Amino acid sequence: IGEIKVRRELQPSKQVPGLANHTTTEQEKGNLLILETPSQNVFFSPMSVSTSLAMLSLGAHSVTKTQILQGLGFNLTHTPESAIHQGFQRLVHSLTVPSKNLTLKMGSALFVKKELQLQANFLHNVKRLYEAEVFSTDFSNPSIAQARINSHVEKKTQGKVVDIIQGLDLLTAMVLVNHIFFKAKWEKPFYPEYTRKSFPFLVGNQATVHVPMMHQKEQFAFGVDAELNCFVLQMDYRGDAVAFFVLPGKGKMRQLEQTLSARTLRKWSRSLQKRWIEVFIPKFSISASYSLEAILPKMGIQNAFDKNADFSGITKRDSLQVSKVS
Repeated sequence: IGEIKVRRELQPSKQVPGLANHTTTEQEKGNLLILETPSQNVFFSPMSVSTSLAMLSLGAHSVTKTQILQGLGFNLTHTPESAIHQGFQRLVHSLTVPSKNLTLKMGSALFVKKELQLQANFLHNVKRLYEAEVFSTDFSNPSIAQARINSHVEKKTQGKVVDIIQGLDLLTAMVLVNHIFFKAKWEKPFYPEYTRKSFPFLVGNQATVHVPMMHQKEQFAFGVDAELNCFVLQMDYRGDAVAFFVLPGKGKMRQLEQTLSARTLRKWSRSLQKRWIEVFIPKFSISASYSLEAILPKMGIQNAFDKNADFSGITKRDSLQVSKVS
């Protein structure tokens, strides 16, 4: 789930020339969330976050727009802005194609203050390129507006994500929400009778907990990546989806995180071979919330959060800036 809250500022914005300097390397960008909490599990969707920011960039101008798109990793010299949004359009559409074998739904919604007069071009593009729904919302009663947004997300995620919005204030002008829901069955399912009820599972470097372990012995695509010092297991879902489980060598987690890429996944897809293996996977649930207002500026997205923000592509009458991203 990605959520961006835009608020109306009482003071007019002032533009400053030039991109803000930052020293974050490309590899560090992908690990900033992990670096914030190095000893904890991290669970998030890069697709959801990047889609939300790309959609927000449709309403940004000048340095604000450049920072958002470059912060997402795009080289604007080689990739024109139109190609970026067309790429997202194809990706968003591909993730909403119905299938009888699995459920995969992705959607975006804009909840807009009734008095906010949106630019026609912005409204047209968020609907055309990102298939977003747009709702006129009364933010004069924050608790009612909050309940409406939370109800929408809860319904779209079949009750899995609740209370995503908290703490709306009277200055809120727009809330942009992206959701992803995925549910599928394994092509080779685990059977409950083979679940080991209490199995030691290592947490961190020292602690061990006893958890139920799903268990099966089957043929799966499996291999060892000697270069990255890790084991890789590919497990297929019914339908056009696959999961990779990657187990790094001791002390090699950071190296693995820094080198994960589309190229790495393609390499694994080509090199893994079917073999009989015994698989144990813990049954678990995970829930987390992250505030990205401190992380995104380290990726170069800075103007959007202060009075230098230029969102005149959303509306010309009001000065807007981003107050919250989670």
